[in-house]
Amino acid sequence: MAALTAVAAAAVVGAGAVAAGKAKKAERRARNEKNDAKTGMLAAIRDRQDIINPYTGITDLSGLASDLSSQITNPFNNLQVSTAAAEMQAEEADIALANTLDTLEMTGASAGGATALAMAALKSKKGVAASIEEQEARNAELKARGEQHAIGARVAATTRYQDVAIAQGTRAEDAAAQGEIFQFQAQEARTNNDINMYQSMYQGFAQQENQAAIAGSQAWGQVASGLGSVATAGLGVKASQNNLAAAQLNNPSDRRLKKNIQLLGQSPNGLKIYAFEYINKIFGEGIWQGVMSDEIPSGAVIKHSDGYDRVDYSKLDVEFKRI
Repeated sequence: MAALTAVAAAAVVGAGAVAAGKAKKAERRARNEKNDAKTGMLAAIRDRQDIINPYTGITDLSGLASDLSSQITNPFNNLQVSTAAAEMQAEEADIALANTLDTLEMTGASAGGATALAMAALKSKKGVAASIEEQEARNAELKARGEQHAIGARVAATTRYQDVAIAQGTRAEDAAAQGEIFQFQAQEARTNNDINMYQSMYQGFAQQENQAAIAGSQAWGQVASGLGSVATAGLGVKASQNNLAAAQLNNPSDRRLKKNIQLLGQSPNGLKIYAFEYINKIFGEGIWQGVMSDEIPSGAVIKHSDGYDRVDYSKLDVEFKRI
């Protein structure tokens, strides 16, 4: 019977060792990928672009505008009444009247005829002068209106040119600023996506690493159980108990004996797994993985004579090991 038990235990040990080896490889691979993801995430954070002000280069376009008030004048200021034509007509009428009087005198005509002739000549002279004055005044008015229209057209054309120049300058600068904003936002979104991707990869690989570690612990638990069966079959119950006591002595799990305690994760049964160092190096040097005796089921806690707790890891789904 003992031989059969030993064979069965040996098979369990072999299977457990294989499973533990696979779990160890998976844990190491997940750890490496996790570290690569962390390196990529830190690099993406370090290389993030500086925040910019896209409106730094904006210039004042008010210099393109100018005061056009100097171009506006009153074309009616210099209007004049022309009397030259009237004076010429009056002079011509006087000469004609004098010639007529000379003729009357030589012919012996009466004074009444001369008077009537003089009145007719005067009336004709006034009519001619009035006609010339009206035409000249009309021409001056038309010229002034034309000048006024030309001034308005020049001012309007200059104003349109200035409006177009300012609008195009503003449009060009706004387009440049919007282009910088677009580029900055696109790069920022891409960088944030990279950071989120690396963070997600890091968390995923960390979880895989933890699961692999737990699987390895379970596999070595099966190995320990198989070895216990072999020891029980070959050496008896007492030898098995002595070995278990020795193993427990070498892995004290009392919180008071530890320092630099950090939470690594949880086992499938919900037990918290920690990394820690022993205050007294007599219990072991370096960083270890295990549980805290005050957080596990009491059935797995062993009260030692030195006053510090030990843990029977064969009753837990957590592996005690140096990491």
